[in-house]
Amino acid sequence: MSCVFCKIIDSTIPSTPVFQDDLVYAFADINPKAPVHVLIVPREHIGSLDQADESKRALLGHLLWTAAEIARKKGLANGYRIVVNTGAEGGQTVDHLHLHLLGGRGMTWPPG
Repeated sequence: MSCVFCKIIDSTIPSTPVFQDDLVYAFADINPKAPVHVLIVPREHIGSLDQADESKRALLGHLLWTAAEIARKKGLANGYRIVVNTGAEGGQTVDHLHLHLLGGRGMTWPPG
């Protein structure tokens, strides 16, 4: 597969792992937008959130649990942001479902 995140998951492209289990792989973003910026991706290739059907409900919940677990381990008790960009107008630039965990600084609203 030519997906950049699939290549990161299979170690064809190097990354800095933060968390991994049989369902997800999380790694440090190479262009961080906050002191903590982690990408959380399912090991299974799913193009975007809108392509996740009902059979992916448990996986979607696991992605959010993983984000919260990483935030706890990173000491983000004062808060953090989870972002899921979907589609071109939503700002998605890699066609593989992923969550951004951002923290370590105050977040503003609106984000963009």
